[in-house]
Amino acid sequence: MKLYYIPGACSLSPHISLREAGVSFELDKVDAGKTASGKDYKTINAKGYVPALQLDNGDVLTEGAAVVQFIADQHPKAGLAPPSGTIARARLQEHLNFISSELHKAFGPLFNPQASEESKKAAPDQVAKRLDYIESLLADGRSYLLGETFSVADAYLFVVANWTGPTQIGLDRWPKLKAFVARVAERPAVQAAMKAEGLIAA
Repeated sequence: MKLYYIPGACSLSPHISLREAGVSFELDKVDAGKTASGKDYKTINAKGYVPALQLDNGDVLTEGAAVVQFIADQHPKAGLAPPSGTIARARLQEHLNFISSELHKAFGPLFNPQASEESKKAAPDQVAKRLDYIESLLADGRSYLLGETFSVADAYLFVVANWTGPTQIGLDRWPKLKAFVARVAERPAVQAAMKAEGLIAA
C-alpha cells in the first residue's frame, strides 16, 4: 500500500491508523500537485486533495473517514473500530462524520488564501462551537471518543484538534480536549507518524 500525504494535513489520520494497525506501507508526499515520486497527483486522485490510499491491487481509496475505516476493517485485531452493524460502530461513524463535515470544514477558511475576510473572521467562532461539543463528550472522564479504547476517530480528532496551534485558536479553553491531545500524542504509533512527516524531531 501507498499513502499519499501532506505533512500535518488530514492524511495524518490514516497514517496514524496504518501504524496503529501494524501495516506495511509506503509514503509519498504531495506538494504543489506533484508527488515526491514525480507524478501529477490528480492522476492518482482526481479530487486533488489528500489522503489517497493506493492498495496493492491498484485501487485507490479517498476521503479520510472511509480510508481509516477500511484500514480498521482490514486489520480487526488492532481494535481500531467496533464491528460493523453494532451501535458502537454507528457511534464511530457519527464521530467521524462530525469531525469531517463540521469540525474539519470549520477550519477551512483559515487555511484557504482565497477565503473572504468575513469567512476568516467568522471561522474561529465556528471552530469553537464544534470544540465545545467535543469538550462536552469528554467531560464524563472518558479517555477516548468511544470510551477507553482508541479508535480511528481519535486519530482524526487528534489531527484536526492540532490545527488550533497554527491557527492560534489554542486549546486552553477546552482542558479535556487538551488533555486528550496530549494523551494521544504519547502513543508510539502517533509519535512514529509525526516523526516520519517531519512534524516532530526524529
